[in-house]
Amino acid sequence: MNSVYINNIQKFMPNKPVLNDEMEEYLGYIGGKKSKAKKIVLRSNGIKRRFYVLEKNSLKPLFTNAQITANAIKKLENDDFNLEKLEALSCGTTSADQLMPGHTLMVQGELGINEIETLSASGICLSGINALKYIYYGIKAGELTNGISTGSETSSMILNSNNFKEESNYKELEKNPGIEFEKDFLRWMLSDGAGAMLLENKPNEKGLSLEVKWIDILSYAGEMPTCMYSGCEFDENHNITPWRALEQQEVMSKSLLSIKQNVKLLNENIIEYTVTKPIQKILEKRDLKEEDIAYFVPHYSSTFFREKVYEGMKKGGLEIPFEKWFTNLTEFGNTGSASIYIMLEELFNSNKLKKGQKLLCYIPESGRFSTAFMYLEVV
Repeated sequence: MNSVYINNIQKFMPNKPVLNDEMEEYLGYIGGKKSKAKKIVLRSNGIKRRFYVLEKNSLKPLFTNAQITANAIKKLENDDFNLEKLEALSCGTTSADQLMPGHTLMVQGELGINEIETLSASGICLSGINALKYIYYGIKAGELTNGISTGSETSSMILNSNNFKEESNYKELEKNPGIEFEKDFLRWMLSDGAGAMLLENKPNEKGLSLEVKWIDILSYAGEMPTCMYSGCEFDENHNITPWRALEQQEVMSKSLLSIKQNVKLLNENIIEYTVTKPIQKILEKRDLKEEDIAYFVPHYSSTFFREKVYEGMKKGGLEIPFEKWFTNLTEFGNTGSASIYIMLEELFNSNKLKKGQKLLCYIPESGRFSTAFMYLEVV
């Protein structure tokens, strides 16, 4: 089996940073009124700025998801690699521009390259790491010598107030202005951005590379109900009604194409099912010790979960002190499937990494409680 190396990581953040007090100027006002949940959520998540593809005040998108992804990929080109050499492209996203065709094909079209293998990874936060693992498998098995994986999100286009106009007219919402917390809460949590990685079967001749030692992905959907979703609704017994089964007017009036999250279910289960149980399982088969880890790179949606992730890891048998943690959540926001790319891009290009250091990455997904851990070594 071949070794697999991440030889370059780049990101593309659309437009200029958006500060907390500007957010509704980009996302719009639901029913023409300021959100009551905004300050509460922002105080909890600790995010100071983020990026949106939307234009300020007009709510017009200035980039598509495919475009920001392609822009990140183009930045991977250098003296040692150009896109004409590319063998495979694997892109993950929660927020593709269209239902079909696949997101990767639209990115490929933006790049104008041909005769490559492609894969589109769907899902939520794990779609980016699933895209990466496909390229990892291809190189590991000897089917590929190189490939690019990406994670990208344009959540602002979903969180745009235009998608809630019908619902904002409901009489019950006049009694309690804004939209229900499960929907409004996410408007202040999610951000836009794209990251891209070049993986090859040989490390860089000059400079550092990250050898991918292993990627473990575990899902608990067999025992856990849906927590974060879009394009459907659930009854009290968690039975699903897909948006295609409803009249168009009902889809719009219920804002079924918005993103919703069962916050109670999230808070009660996210640590147990994305940290403690999986790390216990991984420690059974991996020789993983705290003293070997130079950096812990965790993706979490909010600083509210920082201490909880620490305690969950400790309970699972792997306690990693905060001085080893690396995150840029407060400066770049929660970019979902792109978050691990955007964090690793900063660390990879920071001149902080040294040969022999090991990085443990953590990527959870609350959709139906799944998680991923990835182990990297600096070479």
